Amino acid sequence: MSIEHGPSGRRSIQVDAEVPGLPEDVWEAVATGPGIGAWFYRTDLEERVGGFLKYHTGSGMVHVPAIVTVWDPPHRFRHEGKDCGPDGPPTATEWTVEPRPGGRCVVRVVHSLIANADDWDDQLEKFEDGWPQALAVLRLYLTHFRGQRAIILRASGNHDGSLRDAWQALLRELDADRLALGERWTLPDAGEAGLRGVLDELRSEGRQPCILLRLDEPAPGIAAASAYKIAERAGVMLSLYLYGDEGAIAANGEAAWQAWVNARFP
Repeated sequence: MSIEHGPSGRRSIQVDAEVPGLPEDVWEAVATGPGIGAWFYRTDLEERVGGFLKYHTGSGMVHVPAIVTVWDPPHRFRHEGKDCGPDGPPTATEWTVEPRPGGRCVVRVVHSLIANADDWDDQLEKFEDGWPQALAVLRLYLTHFRGQRAIILRASGNHDGSLRDAWQALLRELDADRLALGERWTLPDAGEAGLRGVLDELRSEGRQPCILLRLDEPAPGIAAASAYKIAERAGVMLSLYLYGDEGAIAANGEAAWQAWVNARFP
């Protein structure tokens, strides 16, 4: 855990990643509604101080809109809200985009909240667990699909074992436990839920191990699969980001992908 404790009860985590693109390109991806919706969640965003931001996660949770408090394109963007839920403490998320040589940038996200005790530290840990995968998807998006809009599909399931057990089971079911970077891959026994692509990244360490694949079937896109701990069980999540006309057509297959997950992780 790398939570930083500041004055007046401020607690924060920080995650960063280097991605391709000029600051204006990266800003479009992290600080506009259509851009965020191409690699994270469908998002409504008013691009100004005092504007609102709202993610549409499809999880059934109540998401209170956040308010934009800093707007300095293409370098810094901050919004404040209730990321821990309506009854949680105030939270803030700050994005910075720092240019690097060679047409690249470092994207940094700092997630913070105000609390007088450790009661919400586990929520900050969950943010810290999830952002590396999200930023890896952002990197793939900026590398291969920059400027395109996505259809985002998600399928989730559960596992009664430990996090490590769930992760190993997920790799086996994906037939990716011996896959090498750049190697071609096909989702096994998928029926109508066919996926094909190449392995781009594998993160087996940490509290949310994940695998990322660049897809060419059923549409150009990105597949991200991860395992995580929730309450007494472990969970698994398959997220698909599909681009172009083929992606819009493939969106009809979400039920088949959820059925594939349900059959293995009920």
